[in-house]
Amino acid sequence: MVSTRKRMSCGYLFLALLASCGWASGQTPSDAHVHELLRVASAPDVPAITGKYVGAGSCSASACHGGIAPRNTTKVLQNEYSTWITSDKHAHAYTALTEPLGRQMGVILKLDPTKAQRCLVCHAVSVPEAEQARQFDIADGVSCESCHGASSQWIGPHIQPTAQHQKMVALGLIDNKNLSIRSEKCLTCHLGAPGLNVDHELIAAGHPDLTFELDSFTAVEPPHWVEKGPNGGPADPLYGVRAWAVGQAVQLQQSMLRVARHAKTGPWPEFSEMDCMTCHHALTGPQSWRQQEGYKGHRPGDPPYNLSRYVLFKHFAAEVNPGLNDQLAAQADKVAALVTSMSPDRAAVEAAATRAADLAGEMIAQVRDASYDQARTQRLLRAISSDADMIAYDGERTAEQATMTVDSLYIAEAKAGSSNAATRQAIDGLFKLVNNPSAYNGPMYAAQMKKVRSTLQ
Repeated sequence: MVSTRKRMSCGYLFLALLASCGWASGQTPSDAHVHELLRVASAPDVPAITGKYVGAGSCSASACHGGIAPRNTTKVLQNEYSTWITSDKHAHAYTALTEPLGRQMGVILKLDPTKAQRCLVCHAVSVPEAEQARQFDIADGVSCESCHGASSQWIGPHIQPTAQHQKMVALGLIDNKNLSIRSEKCLTCHLGAPGLNVDHELIAAGHPDLTFELDSFTAVEPPHWVEKGPNGGPADPLYGVRAWAVGQAVQLQQSMLRVARHAKTGPWPEFSEMDCMTCHHALTGPQSWRQQEGYKGHRPGDPPYNLSRYVLFKHFAAEVNPGLNDQLAAQADKVAALVTSMSPDRAAVEAAATRAADLAGEMIAQVRDASYDQARTQRLLRAISSDADMIAYDGERTAEQATMTVDSLYIAEAKAGSSNAATRQAIDGLFKLVNNPSAYNGPMYAAQMKKVRSTLQ
């Protein structure tokens, strides 16, 4: 990966603007150069290039987002670039393609992962040359514009003292303050979207199966921003509950759209839609808990649809809008039955999944605008932890979602002043049981989740 110095000297918006600032090729720009460049870039007489990507280096000056220490005298921390490049795994997404697993997958799939669009669409900013304001370093991985959008229109105006967020959104900035938009943007790669797809072939070649929970994933990113409450005040300590709920609603909608795409375009059945560990586990006699439990609701040998993206969310959806949730539950069950039967009627699968996605879409706005308080958070935490057996026997993916969920809910509770060491310890025990999917044990997980429930008042 190139150095910060080289990244900065690669250019900002346009070579002509660089020259107008008196910056010779090969020099590292000073902060004064940066200020002048951005002033010129945002001037009304300079035509903007619509929807073009300018690269991460355009954000890296210390006067912009490249500071070392966070600042509290400005509306942003101004060390966002530094946090990303030193602590965020997204910055190493391209490098992962060159490591042993990436190279091994390339051999299996007969492609070069550092050049194949199938890989680069999610591991880097890989856009057509016509959408690039300059040639930037693909080794930057998943960088600023991956999440914030092509910046040629708004990079200049957004530093002005009079800049308003909604005006920047109109210029192409992705509105990540909106949790549903933020979730959908994350899920383009962390679940899939048209042209971005981790299917059974990729998983068989070694790619991890895709999981997502907005609040948990945000915490480990780590955040390079400060969540603010209404009118710019401090964020609600229970903000993480809202993030969890909206993320789950959007994930459910997008997962149903993914099923519909797979059913429509094939190949079908697409095994990445199913519970992986139903097949990828030991079937060695009486110690197999799955055989002891039996195969409720489907024929032995039929891998069940992975319903983990609804099983936890339904507890909250039922409270927000019981009638709509009843419709959603019936439609989700219909999708699950069709997928689990490996139905050859692809049109029926597509129609059922599309209808479920529509219902989930109706739920998103209601979840986003719902009220969130300690009482609701506590009810949700108790309801989920009381569902231990169903969660555990639904499989490892549901247990994984449940673990991230109770962790997010507990952390929000702790921020609001209701910490409990026994609950924290019990939740930590859940993480240990989902670290190795192939070794997942349903009865052990159920027992541990019941320990979580026993610690709650």
